[in-house]
Formats: sequence, C-alpha cells, structure tokens
Amino acid sequence: MTKNSKIRVLIVDDHAVLRSGLHLLLDAQSDIEVVGEAGDVKEAVFETRAKQPDVVLMDVVMPGMDGIEATQRILAERPDQVIVMLTGADQDAWLLGLRAGAAGFLSKDVDIRALPRAVEGAVKGEAAISRTLGMQLIRQLRRQPSGFAGLRPVRSRLSAREWEVLDLLCVPHTTEEIARTLVLSPETVRSHVKSILRKLQVSSRGEAVEIARQLRAAAQDAAAEAPEPAHARLS
Repeated sequence: MTKNSKIRVLIVDDHAVLRSGLHLLLDAQSDIEVVGEAGDVKEAVFETRAKQPDVVLMDVVMPGMDGIEATQRILAERPDQVIVMLTGADQDAWLLGLRAGAAGFLSKDVDIRALPRAVEGAVKGEAAISRTLGMQLIRQLRRQPSGFAGLRPVRSRLSAREWEVLDLLCVPHTTEEIARTLVLSPETVRSHVKSILRKLQVSSRGEAVEIARQLRAAAQDAAAEAPEPAHARLS
C-alpha cells in the first residue's frame, strides 16, 4: 500500500447478502476500496493470491473448511497478510483466530461504523479487537496455569512444537484441548505425542511429563550454577 493509495479489502463470507452490505459500507469510505469477494475457503485463498489485498475480512463459520483454516492457508503463502476475522456465532473462536495469525477479531454485532476504523487500524499495525474481546483475552491469560510453559533445555531432542505439546500435557490437557489451543487437528497432536514418547524413550504421557520436569529441573540448576558474566559483576 502506497502513501496515497486506498486500502484494498477482500471480503470473505458465505452469505452473499452480508458480503454485499459490507461491500457497500466499505466502498463508501474515501480511503477504502473493495477489490473482491469470496464465498468459501478455496475462493478466499485464490482471491487473496490474485488480488493481493491489504486486508482480508474473514468470516469464521463457512461450509467445508472454516475461516481459521483459511487464515492459516493464506498466511502460509503470504505471512504479512493482514486478516481481520468476523464472527456472529462461535464465542470461543476468537482465541483460535488470533493464534492462527489474525490481526484482529470482531463480532458481527459490532457497531457497523467501527468496521472501517478497524480496517484502517489493522493496516497501521493496530490490533482490530473490541474492548469486550480485549477483556476476555486478559481473563484468559489470568486463568492460564503457571505451569503451562517451563524452562526448556537449550539442547533438546524435542522440536519447539513438541515442547509446546508437552507443555500442555503437563497442565494437563486432553488431545482435543491441545488441538484447540495450538490450532491443530487432533490427529496432528497424536502424531506429536507419539514422536515425544519415542524421543524420550517412554511409553506413556505420564512418563513424558515426569521426564519433562526432570529436564527442566536440570536446566534450571545449570542456569543457577552458571558463572556471572564479567560485565555484570561489580568492580
């Protein structure tokens, strides 16, 4: 987007009437131009690739694959793409959307006048999120168990993603809860768990959790025993 150009927006929603309404609303803004519409995930990925919009307005609930998966696919191709998600149904989807890489999340019940402002803010690098959802995010962080993530050994047989899964096993979380938290399929989580058990040479999740605690304790001890850097000591 150049300094004096309009913000180019792609609208993704399976309801044609809603798309048309959003199209009219945004096109009425002097600094916004709707460059395309899409009614499903495949169209969304194709149109984003073809039109290269500044912002994608993405519905969460669509037939087939949902907007969260569409967001993941688009960001896999265009990591810097700005995506603002819209929802009118799933109140829990906002966290999954943000984890998937969305720049913001707005309810379809939001004041319609707020949408253009959210689009403009998202392009500037601001989070497009309502005050209500912002408060929910704070509450979610407050509820996060302190043991969710611990110190990880610098040298480890596990990948970063496997440590994320292991962190959640330590809470503990079920396979389905881990899948929702990390925005993965349950099958992918099970595959990571199998890899963790194999690499740690254990046969159960409980044993893997115990090994993780031992590795963290050893890493913490090593960090505590490390000599203080010369520049940090008083002369």
